[in-house]
Amino acid sequence: MTVTERWESVAFRARVDEVLHRFVAEEADLLAAVDPALGPVAEQVEAAVAVGKRLRAAFCYWGWRAARQPDSDALVRAAASMELVHAAAVVHDDLIDDSPLRHGRPTAHVALVGSVPHHPRPADAARSLAMLVGDLLMSLAGQLFATSGLPAAYLGRARPLWAALARDLIAGECLEILHTGAGPDTAASLKVIRYKTAKYTVEQPLLIGGALAGACGRLREGYSSYGLPLGEAFQLRDDLLGLFGDTRQTGKANSDDVRGHRPTALLAETWRIAGPDERERLRALLGRHDLDEEGLEAVREVMRRLGAPDRVESMIAARVEEALGALQEWDAPAPATAALTALAHSAAVRLS
Repeated sequence: MTVTERWESVAFRARVDEVLHRFVAEEADLLAAVDPALGPVAEQVEAAVAVGKRLRAAFCYWGWRAARQPDSDALVRAAASMELVHAAAVVHDDLIDDSPLRHGRPTAHVALVGSVPHHPRPADAARSLAMLVGDLLMSLAGQLFATSGLPAAYLGRARPLWAALARDLIAGECLEILHTGAGPDTAASLKVIRYKTAKYTVEQPLLIGGALAGACGRLREGYSSYGLPLGEAFQLRDDLLGLFGDTRQTGKANSDDVRGHRPTALLAETWRIAGPDERERLRALLGRHDLDEEGLEAVREVMRRLGAPDRVESMIAARVEEALGALQEWDAPAPATAALTALAHSAAVRLS
């Protein structure tokens, strides 16, 4: 590569942002044109894609480039559709988890309460509107992909992977709901991570980029060997940031996982090595909607004393090492290998 990876990353995000912001702004305008009352809904559609790391688009792009295809504006448009999938998942996830903040701003179902002041149940109405915002974003993802400008034959190779992406993402969300509040179990938590996050964050964008490029079977297998452990590392980092991160950097409330008694690997590892007294203490705190900062710090203290955060750090490091080891087995161009190495570190070592 003739320029630094840092510059490449920033430049790529700018390309994706340009595609997303223009496309979504046009669609939001069409929605708002139906009736002025839809203005706040249209605003939330745009807000959902306002910022982001654009990792999913990057993995799709490098899935294409690793198969020795050249840079392509049409491919960038197709890759940007991965970010609309993510935006839809985030809106729905915030709704399911009743999260109040995302990127330091009110989530869609919170922001939309003000748009229904005359509704007999404003909070319920706002949640319904947010659900529909997420549905629209997922629909727009398919539209952007189909109209990316790539040849129809290329799109046809990748289209079946969209069914797998949606099925796995929904399976993961359902598994998280089904395991919420249940006895913590590390294996169950890791399965939730794999289906809810790992696949659609890293593996499937790579596979879609590779399918668009006509990648061979061996290379596609390599994408999975790299993508699954790295995607798991990404979510394990999210688990740690969700409780121990600086909210000024994460932009999210750090009490969500504890108040929701969600099946995170961090909690599962804590529970696995906790003694009877520590488990009793956790039982008294997990799932409490009135949990204050003192109670939250008590949970953190138990986790630190048992070394659970360090165990999760070790899990992250092992998965990054596994992903980078798989990457070295590919016969990929040097720029793709360099970019995917940098992406592995940025996905697993971050502050937000």
